[in-house]
Amino acid sequence: MKVNQLAKKLNVTSDTVRFYTRIGLLSPCKSPDNGYKYYGEKDLSRMKFILSSRKLDFSIEEIKLIFSNTDHGESACNLVRELVKQKLDETEEQFNETMKLRARLLQAVEQWSTMPDNLPTGNMVCHLIESTHQAETRTPTITQHDHIILASTEVK
Repeated sequence: MKVNQLAKKLNVTSDTVRFYTRIGLLSPCKSPDNGYKYYGEKDLSRMKFILSSRKLDFSIEEIKLIFSNTDHGESACNLVRELVKQKLDETEEQFNETMKLRARLLQAVEQWSTMPDNLPTGNMVCHLIESTHQAETRTPTITQHDHIILASTEVK
């Protein structure tokens, strides 16, 4: 099948197929008569794998590594499991950071809802954001050498 036929079959653009061909993930045969590239069942299968892998956020380099294993007759399943575990850990970390950002944004919305709109000054652009930074830098931090008195009990 030609590039546009493969693209149509997989519901992608011809440029997508050409891209994966150009970077070496697909290996079509070239017709000596007209120079057209023809894609076979192996290319169709590989393109399906590429599309599925991209949906799982696999990088081009990771897909190349997987194909390198399978092209040498090795199973890539263990590698794929490891990559997915790694991606899950990264996603969990990103999710936790996003949740922290969400909490900060919710706090800002709540705090700022009652604050007035001030005009900018020579030293201040928007007092809402700048007051948040000042509050963070003024927040006292406790070191292990500080003493805290709690209900007349000294804690070191």
